[in-house]
Amino acid sequence: MKQNYTLPASELTPEGVFRARRTFLKALGFFGLNAWPLLNACTNYAAQSRDVLGTLVNLKRLNAPRNHAYTLDRPLTDQLEAASFTNFYEFSHSKEVWRSVERFLTRPWEIRITGLVKKPRTFSVDELLTLFPQEERHYRFRCVETWAMAVPWIGFPLSALVKQVEPLGSATHLAFTSFLKRDQAPEQNRHGIEMWPYHEGLTIQEAMNDVSFMATGLYGRELAKQHGAPIRLVLPWKYGFKSIKSVVEIRFTDRQPTTFWNSIMPREYGFWANINPAVPHPRWSQAKEDMLGSNESRPTMLYNGYAEQVGHMYSLDNKQYFV
Repeated sequence: MKQNYTLPASELTPEGVFRARRTFLKALGFFGLNAWPLLNACTNYAAQSRDVLGTLVNLKRLNAPRNHAYTLDRPLTDQLEAASFTNFYEFSHSKEVWRSVERFLTRPWEIRITGLVKKPRTFSVDELLTLFPQEERHYRFRCVETWAMAVPWIGFPLSALVKQVEPLGSATHLAFTSFLKRDQAPEQNRHGIEMWPYHEGLTIQEAMNDVSFMATGLYGRELAKQHGAPIRLVLPWKYGFKSIKSVVEIRFTDRQPTTFWNSIMPREYGFWANINPAVPHPRWSQAKEDMLGSNESRPTMLYNGYAEQVGHMYSLDNKQYFV
């Protein structure tokens, strides 16, 4: 009699647990008996992976066609690696932001479009999901701290939102503002930093560039909280701190807006923050990047590899564009 070897979905090992177990077994195979002191550490890693995976699999699945105009020269970063190593200083100064976001409420959520536009409007994030066709784009992502990843964002071009509100001719910049929820984001109560909420800015020319993206999802699901749920900006040719998370307002203005890190440390974090391996951070080189989840180091590319799409907006002779 023919046997049925199909397992019910409830008995399948989650991908994250499988990967964590493989990491453990590799350690045993490589180090032999000397690996036993690592047993406890690897077990803890497996437990952490299960915890992170639990926050990921509960996210709503999104069906978005892939935009093949954006391809990668490297494999996608493992989802668990990306989810367990993030910066989101409203919640934590460690990379394990996922441990601190449980109380953060991302529904209901609205984005106000204000300032120099003909049609100021407030959108619910769910309106944006239906108003603009969602697509998947595979982008490189580069942090100013020199770590990098490659991820499949889901969302829509920022230019589509700009066109919807019809900017006035006097509008030259967009000022982005994130949330202020001191009861949900513990680091917003920290003394010594009074710059909250997080804020960033772009020129209108940058906003209209097709590469500028409003992300609503990642890895086929809606955004996890540590990634900037429910909607964030993604600017892959700039250092990651420019890609503001959890946006609540976009204001059109006729002047360059102040930005969070530039206000705190102007010598280290400029308004433009375009990626250029030849322009170092004041305290470290930007010539190379370390791929998250691997031992691979790659040469940093000008504009993170998007020079063809965005290079015409800047002058290589003007260093201000890169600091």
